[in-house]
Amino acid sequence: MVETQVKPQRTGVGRGRKAHAVDAYVGQRMRQRRVLLGMSLEQVADALDLTYQQVQKYERAANRISAGRLFAISQVLDVPVSFFFDGVDAGTVAGVIPADSAAPTDSDDRRVMEKRETLELLRAYYHISDRNMRRRLVDLIRAVSNAPSEQPVTQ
Repeated sequence: MVETQVKPQRTGVGRGRKAHAVDAYVGQRMRQRRVLLGMSLEQVADALDLTYQQVQKYERAANRISAGRLFAISQVLDVPVSFFFDGVDAGTVAGVIPADSAAPTDSDDRRVMEKRETLELLRAYYHISDRNMRRRLVDLIRAVSNAPSEQPVTQ
């Protein structure tokens, strides 16, 4: 019986090196959580006793994250280590894209969660304490965007 070896999907990283797609996915999840918490690169770097450039390299998958460092990052970002791998499968890592890419298609709506704008909007939205105001805001956004009306938003 002939075994075939599957090579890991890789994405481009500067200076001729390539990162594993899983590394890029983990970096994206790290950035997503950092931005959602409203933390700067410097704040995360200080908490980890690193430079902000090192944190940036982790987020861009220019440098790989060791298991121990990933554990420390999970504590700083207040998520379990498994958070960084939620949703990873062969299709996911093959479709890793830069956070500043074009708008997602219907088939990959989850990519919208990788955008800074989305994360900042969510953070601001949940700072609105009045539930009726949040519901009206969602209705307004749907009306302006011509988005299809779905189930009513319940808080």
